[in-house]
Amino acid sequence: MPQNSVFIFKGYSFDEGQGEASFTYEIKHNNESFSFTETVLFPSLVKDPTIPPELLKTALQNLLLVLGISYYKLFCPPEIIIKGFSLTRDQADFWNTVYTKGLGEFFYQNKLDFRGSITFPFTADQTTSPITFPRKDRSLVGIGGGKDSIVSAELLKKHVKSFTSFVVNRHPLRDAVIQLLGGEELTITRTLDSQLFELNKRENTYNGHIPVSAQYAFLGLFTAILSDYRYVVVSNEHSANYGNVAYLGDVVNHQWSKSFEFEKLFQSYVAQFITPSVHYFSLLRPLSELAITKAFVQYPAYFPVFSSCNRNFTVTGKGSDRKWCGECAKCSFAFIMLAAFLSQDEVVRLFGQNLLAKEELLATYKELLGVAEIKPFDCVGTPEEVQVAFHLAMQKESYKDAIIMQFFQKEVLPQVPDIVKLTEEVFARSTEHRIPKEFLFSAEDHN
Repeated sequence: MPQNSVFIFKGYSFDEGQGEASFTYEIKHNNESFSFTETVLFPSLVKDPTIPPELLKTALQNLLLVLGISYYKLFCPPEIIIKGFSLTRDQADFWNTVYTKGLGEFFYQNKLDFRGSITFPFTADQTTSPITFPRKDRSLVGIGGGKDSIVSAELLKKHVKSFTSFVVNRHPLRDAVIQLLGGEELTITRTLDSQLFELNKRENTYNGHIPVSAQYAFLGLFTAILSDYRYVVVSNEHSANYGNVAYLGDVVNHQWSKSFEFEKLFQSYVAQFITPSVHYFSLLRPLSELAITKAFVQYPAYFPVFSSCNRNFTVTGKGSDRKWCGECAKCSFAFIMLAAFLSQDEVVRLFGQNLLAKEELLATYKELLGVAEIKPFDCVGTPEEVQVAFHLAMQKESYKDAIIMQFFQKEVLPQVPDIVKLTEEVFARSTEHRIPKEFLFSAEDHN
């Protein structure tokens, strides 16, 4: 890891009238110094004037820490300084974990030895207590534009659970989904320091994946405190627990901040150090990606507007000019998930092409099927789910001649010991979840 560098969490400010927060950072690297300011504009729909000042301060301090990861990764300084407040040992341990595991893919791709490199400072005798501040019995539901959050929102609608859609930064695809969902919407507008993108072009800086879902979790928490919501509901599946590759004694997971491990850590941290009055959880945690897709295809009204292709949602705002690029692992995965339940004509209508007929995607599908060394670094399900999806699609006559389907039939399926048993396992509901009892809808709702 780099030496002669220090990362400084300088501070924050919050204009309650405008709902705008600013977070400032500084990096000292060799003989250079860089200052950054990120701004976040929170929704103005409701602001509760009775929020305890100490709770507001604590929530902002934690936002400062989680948003800082976007700038920390430029040089990965070995020394971390926090100005204006201190952490307890347990808080520092939490942030060591979030930065280390959340940047696992980043470390792997940049060939960095992360072991013992991230040590947040703490004060040995520091103590802190959470602040109880009851919030209204309603939910914020994160909407990303893909199938998962649609399934969560439709489940809440079915069971008449009051919720508001919330998004981080507006996007035409998300807007179209929210319009179909109906109801209220809260938008968080996040503006990263433009200097970040310029520094990313330099040869002596690092770039790569960050745990953006952890950032969204804290942004959702702050919005719930600010605008009077008891629940922050996300749509992370059981499959998000599955890692990509082993590296330096740990398992790198592209989706770590969507995993059950992170969900439990975050819930415990918030309850212990911020407030027990807001509860964050994933409504879809018991389900696989394939089970969620099975639920999603019951809502064809969303077919023309939804997209899971991440090239639409870049940090620079320069997305694809197509809903589905047809080239990435996410598109390849989504195609076979939908092919398990829809005809070839229906899926091709969505994607504009038959991805199972593209020989150039064979290497990607090998990774998705688990016959390559590394699972793709994208938000995709497990190899077992992909194998089952291929088998279900194979039952439809329309897919049989596609080159990648033929590869599955000849090379992969014969290696699967019991496809019937595997199918049962993929669709089985996991018991690992933290869903509050009032949101434990029946299993039939997910099928």
